[in-house]
Amino acid sequence: MTAAVRRRSSCRLCGGAALRPAFSLTPTPPANAFVGAGERDAAQQAFPLDLEFCSGCTHLQLAHVVDPRVLFENYLYVSGTSSVFVRHFAAYADWLWARAAAPAGALVVDLGSNDGTLLRAFRTRGARVLGVDPATRIAAEATGQGFETLPKFFTPPLARKLAVERGRASIVTANNVFAHIDDLGAVLDGVSELLAPHGLLCFEVSYLLDVVEKTLFDTIYHEHLDYHALRPLVPFLRAHGFEAIEALRVDSHGGSIRVLAQRVGGERAVDRSVGAILEQERKAELDRIETYSAFSRRVGALGEELGRLLHQLKAQGCRIAGYGAPAKATTLMHHFRIGPEQVEFIADDSPRKQGLYSPGLHVPVLAPDAILERRPDYLVVLAWNFAHSIIERNAAFRERGGKFIVPLPRLEVC
Repeated sequence: MTAAVRRRSSCRLCGGAALRPAFSLTPTPPANAFVGAGERDAAQQAFPLDLEFCSGCTHLQLAHVVDPRVLFENYLYVSGTSSVFVRHFAAYADWLWARAAAPAGALVVDLGSNDGTLLRAFRTRGARVLGVDPATRIAAEATGQGFETLPKFFTPPLARKLAVERGRASIVTANNVFAHIDDLGAVLDGVSELLAPHGLLCFEVSYLLDVVEKTLFDTIYHEHLDYHALRPLVPFLRAHGFEAIEALRVDSHGGSIRVLAQRVGGERAVDRSVGAILEQERKAELDRIETYSAFSRRVGALGEELGRLLHQLKAQGCRIAGYGAPAKATTLMHHFRIGPEQVEFIADDSPRKQGLYSPGLHVPVLAPDAILERRPDYLVVLAWNFAHSIIERNAAFRERGGKFIVPLPRLEVC
């Protein structure tokens, strides 16, 4: 192993050492490690994607930790390029602002705030807002747009400093970031330093139950160190002074869980949704390692099905491209062996990725205009969680006879 990666020997939630191998996916470069034309002939280092199950608290996590500076300091993903996420965060802000019953001018701090999409939603509802995100370029752009974002990793010392300089926060959010942090306990300790006594912590994260039920293996990549279920999160939160008071399944990223928490012994009652979700997890047997062996077998069957389809289409002389270059596409393409021999290019809406080449496999990423210019016969929707809106926006492709291949949650040709 290089200095950029290390193996973790303890559970990230309970700290125990009773970790058992669950399953493995094909090693890949970091999921957002796109390269320019001058680097496309150079091999990129791939890191393991081995999953381990904690026999103590039943948490599922990656065995290896890639240096977060490698993963996040030059991050390319931004929420604001997706109209779906803009609407999602607007509704999220309404939901949380109502539960907090915070006065105008209350401080909201968003950890992993990205381009400020959620900060914008809270500001329109009367909040003071502050973002914290280590992606230096994106943080600078968000600040330039009027949403102050500190280009830092969130730590207890930073939290103490902010509490003194900015006052205590009524709301702290951490969306699509709770899976990204190796020392998650330190982040919770920092939230405790920053949050007002009756404040709320709320986070959304890709939900393990959806991953298992829908075989969403491509949500597994190096940025996601953890695959969260509520059962191991409840004692973990409590160990750091918080209690889960509401839990909600939401549609984002193919299936996520939203957890609302307060300080232990806080004024709000625990909603029955917490018990309901725990019961769903029990019935799905997320606490048994055999569940993940079966999951791995289903992934293999999906790969064989998609591989046969692409092979048949290529044998018929069909031209195939991809649509969407999200992080999940790196795992899907590597594990299912979909490279430049199968897809000629990938169309993506983000100008940050256009003109670059996909991690490891180096498939060119182009603007969506390339679809009508190059006229492929099929588009593999790699950003499958946005399949509906992608298909709607590309009606002209379909009208001239083009078809879409949606690989997950189940293989569809439409």
